[in-house]
Amino acid sequence: MPARTSSKATTPTGAGRRWPNILTRFIWGFFVVGLGVFLLYPILVSINFLFLFGKSPSLEELENPKVEQPSEVYTSDGVMIGRYFRENRAPVPLSEMSPWLVKALVATEDVRFYDHAGIDPKAIARAVSGVLTGSKGGGGSTITQQLAKNLYKIRRAGNTGLLGHVPVLSTVINKTKEWLTAVELERRYTKEEILRLYLNTVDYGSQSYGIKVAAKTFFSTTPAGLQPEQAAMLIGAVNAPTTYNARFHPEAAKRRRNLVLERMHQAGFLSKDSVQLLQARPIALQYQVEKHVDGPETYFRGAVSQFVNDWCKKNGYDLYRDGLKVYLTIDSRMQAHAEEAVHKRMKVLQRSFDNFWRNRDSNPWVDEDGNEIPNFIETQMKRADAYKELVARYPGRPDLVDSALHRKRPIKVFTWKGDGDTTLVMSPLDSLAYYKHFLHAGMMTMDPFTGQVKAWVGGLDYKFFKYDHVKQGKRQAGSTFKPFVYLTAIDNGYTPCDRIRDQRVTINYVEDGKPMEWKPDNVTREYTGINMTLRHAMARSVNSVTAQLTELVGWENVAKYAHKVGIKSKLLPVPSIGLGSAGDVSVYEMVNAYGTFVNQGFRTEPMFITRIEDRNGNVIKQFDPQQKRVISPETAWLMLYMLRGGMDEPGGTSQALWEYELWKKDNQIGGKTGTTSNYSDGWYMGVTKDLVTGVWVGGEDRSIHFFRTQQGEGGRMALPIFGTYMEKLYQDKDLDITMGPFPKPIVKISKKYVCYTEEPRPRRAAPVDTIAMDNLLEQLNSGAAPVPDSLRP
Repeated sequence: MPARTSSKATTPTGAGRRWPNILTRFIWGFFVVGLGVFLLYPILVSINFLFLFGKSPSLEELENPKVEQPSEVYTSDGVMIGRYFRENRAPVPLSEMSPWLVKALVATEDVRFYDHAGIDPKAIARAVSGVLTGSKGGGGSTITQQLAKNLYKIRRAGNTGLLGHVPVLSTVINKTKEWLTAVELERRYTKEEILRLYLNTVDYGSQSYGIKVAAKTFFSTTPAGLQPEQAAMLIGAVNAPTTYNARFHPEAAKRRRNLVLERMHQAGFLSKDSVQLLQARPIALQYQVEKHVDGPETYFRGAVSQFVNDWCKKNGYDLYRDGLKVYLTIDSRMQAHAEEAVHKRMKVLQRSFDNFWRNRDSNPWVDEDGNEIPNFIETQMKRADAYKELVARYPGRPDLVDSALHRKRPIKVFTWKGDGDTTLVMSPLDSLAYYKHFLHAGMMTMDPFTGQVKAWVGGLDYKFFKYDHVKQGKRQAGSTFKPFVYLTAIDNGYTPCDRIRDQRVTINYVEDGKPMEWKPDNVTREYTGINMTLRHAMARSVNSVTAQLTELVGWENVAKYAHKVGIKSKLLPVPSIGLGSAGDVSVYEMVNAYGTFVNQGFRTEPMFITRIEDRNGNVIKQFDPQQKRVISPETAWLMLYMLRGGMDEPGGTSQALWEYELWKKDNQIGGKTGTTSNYSDGWYMGVTKDLVTGVWVGGEDRSIHFFRTQQGEGGRMALPIFGTYMEKLYQDKDLDITMGPFPKPIVKISKKYVCYTEEPRPRRAAPVDTIAMDNLLEQLNSGAAPVPDSLRP
């Protein structure tokens, strides 16, 4: 047997032989695994294995790429009035683009575009060599790769996997995704389709996405009208739209344009002489950048965008990206007539207002006694955002804040003269005082049967006055609130022919546990003593009768009925509610409420959008009228009859409408004027067989108004806007709005409504509107006013 020592001596030699074998197997295994990973890597990236690589475009997205596209807004008569976008683009076919665009793009970005299948190995090798040697070898991305990156936002945070947060590795992964997506695009699209998608997708600067918007923004032309040097400038900007923006960096843009022209020569698209000639030309811009919301600035646009944005969030759409088509209820012709009527009347009224206060040698911000409010502008300024920004900018330095507030500079301001604006030299305090002198207006028209809003004028000029006086603004309604008192009465057993005497009254009640009394005044401080019918009293807007009726039916019930027919704002159940001083309401609410009378007792929610379509014209949402019966058809018809009393009854406050061309073909109009304390607000609510319109006029602040003059009444401030507007509607032959009487009742009218009015109707009416005089006096005693015998059922 061999010796043990001999056996031990051979052990190191055997181990030495095994180590190379293990190392070889390890190397081969590593190679095989590496090769497998290398071969599987594209698949792992494409399927986002274990969420390591991030999302790649799906087959559906590749076949139907969703390029960000503006949404468009159309009126009911088919007029496009606005566009909403983040990336302002309007795709056009390649056939409508200048061929110089394609030549400039290929020569600059991908000269072998027609020879590769999405990836250019030569370009990649050149780019890698440039990185290794530190030279500018050019980029390795093809046009198709750039399209993939732009079209599918491959590098967006939402498409990043776990490994995408690792430096260097994230670049490799993103490039891999671009390569894979580029190859898939080449498989599914022709070269021409890829060029079309690219030119319609990229950012050319100044928020102009796509060649159609870029051509308009920089040269005020179409894609087909672009000249070689213009195409070269736009293509030169695609990789650095800010750096090479010709509007802000003209020299850099020109150098880049000339480089593109040189590349076009190298690619054989331009002769040397042509290049030299084009390079010598200056960049001649006709610049007109578009905003994120393009189109006329209107007050209803804010309500539209808010409504559609809320709907989009709930239904997975994006108003600024998805190319939706939004169809409004607004009629562009009626809207134009409404704006013209407001502007025509407000221009005249403002002149009267200015003259009134100029003659009094005072500013129009006054207290109840007509005395100018001291330090009014300074107090208002301290509530402004601009003042708060100055305080934040100069903390502890009121002297610097004061200096900034008094520093004068040229400011473009609104004016009724000329084109609607002018430049004046004034300080921020001067500017605020200037604007506080203006009277404002809000007006809305609605189809009471469908709820479709047909016209919406929220103010004088949206460019200068952003506040919307239709839906955003709320003020006391004055006597336009009185019909809700009469509605409450008629729906609870009373008739238009019941009577209440016009006499001074004292109404006792309890508020917060304390006995109170209220003595409402007629505006003239006079009382006729006439035992008036309810129709006559509402037509003449008699405070004393309305106050007594409010007590009879209950002020809580008046609030209940007002809410029932469409008022949504909070109302205080107090005796003065019937005179419109128990809460602030909007024109929007008042139009809705009055529409219930015309629509046979159905309250229809106002709507300003009829349908939304996707970018392909498919209807994705249809908005239908939302109606609910809230009062009986008999009550609704009787309320229309009551509203007609403003024209029919002697001394009715709507009789100034006789001066307008509104009375052919037995036309009938119902309406109610309204004026609040100190003439702070003037209202008119008008109804016809087809439409309901509300008009409000007043100062920005309640302390800005006429003083002790009939000029500030609703019949003189707001009613003329309604009269002018209706004249225009009836005269417009393109509109299907005709004169005529209200429809006959659809049910039998069981209540007496034809009754005698003692006072003869004057030949020329000069009605005086009433004003809510809320003199609330605390007393130790409380009691209840007796019910007149003439009003007992």
